[in-house]
Formats: sequence, C-alpha cells, structure tokens
Amino acid sequence: MSELTNISWTDRTWNPWWGCTKVSEACRNCYAENAAWRYKSVGWGAGSLRALSTPKVWDSPFVWNEYAIRNGTRKRVFCLSMGDFFDAEVPAEWREQAWNVIRVCNALEWQILTKRPENILSMLPSDWGLGWDHVWLGCTAENQACADERIPILLDVPAAIRFLSCEPLLGPLSIPRLSELDWIIVGGESGPGFRTMDPDWVRSVRDQCRDSNVAFHFKQWGTTRPKLAGRVLDGVTWDSFPREACALPF
Repeated sequence: MSELTNISWTDRTWNPWWGCTKVSEACRNCYAENAAWRYKSVGWGAGSLRALSTPKVWDSPFVWNEYAIRNGTRKRVFCLSMGDFFDAEVPAEWREQAWNVIRVCNALEWQILTKRPENILSMLPSDWGLGWDHVWLGCTAENQACADERIPILLDVPAAIRFLSCEPLLGPLSIPRLSELDWIIVGGESGPGFRTMDPDWVRSVRDQCRDSNVAFHFKQWGTTRPKLAGRVLDGVTWDSFPREACALPF
C-alpha cells in the first residue's frame, strides 16, 4: 500500500502507519478500516493501537525522491490513505519522523488530507513557517456541515496549497471561501453499502470552481464497481490540478 495507486489525483500513497478512528459521516463505510482488517488485522477506533509500518515502507520516499531528481519530474504522494496524519492517537514521535522524511524529500509533491483540521496547527514542525512549498494540506468536506466547520479552520493554516476533498459527496454543497482554496476533489462513495451521489451535486461544485477559477478534479462516480462507473462528467474527464507546471526545487 505504499507504491503505485489507482487514485486519479495522486501517483503514489505512503502509509508510515495504519489505523484511525471514525469522526464523521464520510467515515461510515471506511475503505481503510476494511483494508486494515483484511491485510494487517489492525484494530480500528478510539483506543486501538496504530500500527507502525516497516522500515522498507519508511525508506520508499527517498527512492522516489532520488528518481524525481534524476528524471526532473515531480510525483504526487498522498500521505496516509490508511489513517489520518493529524490523528491525536498517533504517537507524536511517529509524526515527527514522518515530517523529517517529507522535509528531506522535497522533489516530491506531498498531499496530506485530514478530517481533523483542528489539530493541524499544533502538529506542524517548528520550521513550517508559511508552509513548505512541496506540501499540500487538505481537509474532507462530505456535506455542508463539514464544509462550514472545517474549511475556515484549514484556511487559518499557512500552506503553499490548500485543497478540499468532497469524497464521498453526500449532499449538495456550497463551498464557503472557495476562492481562497487551490483545488477541489469530488468523488462518489464506492464499495458495499455505498450512498448514491446526485450528478447535480457534482455539477454544482464544478460550476462553483469554474466561477472562482479554482482547479476541479472529478475522481469517480462511486457505486460498488467504480472503475466501471468511470469518472466522466458531461462528456469530460475533469483532471485539473493546482500548479500544473512546477519547477524542481534545485
């Protein structure tokens, strides 16, 4: 789970640890919880021990970083698809070690997505300043209540790129302070028990992004077989990213 990925908005996933606790409606059918039981027998929920990954996993970003330097191409890395980077139940020393890896591997674009933006400021490294240029910070907003609560908190955090993941999108959404964000991802829920996403909800977010000149990325329709359902909206694959052309930092 630390190599190539089928997630359309990133190139690789990196999971220095596994485990989390559900905090909102987006977590109800958590794919990571199911995968944790299936692959690693990791406990899930409050009080459950998080599982530290192997040294091989921890070393992977250095390999990817060297490759990026040699080839002059940046790769996007989603940090923690099997947990939450800002989970307070993760030992602080693990997060500090992860920050050390991310700091050094600055030829990669790091995407850190959380459902706990209220914890970000207290868990940033001491040399964060106005943000590291190669690190994107995002939060999940699956419905209007989460958008209204989480987006202002995220926008109070200094960062080079701030983004929103509306996946699974569970209702119509009017995104507050949209012009202050850099990127919006929308996707439907997948797997057993998935909740249906209305196409008009997706169109509304797309149109809001267009009107505010914010990058819009449509990940998937969802359903039990998302690959078959595809990711085409109104005949278009919406694949925008912030900073499409980004020079290497050397």
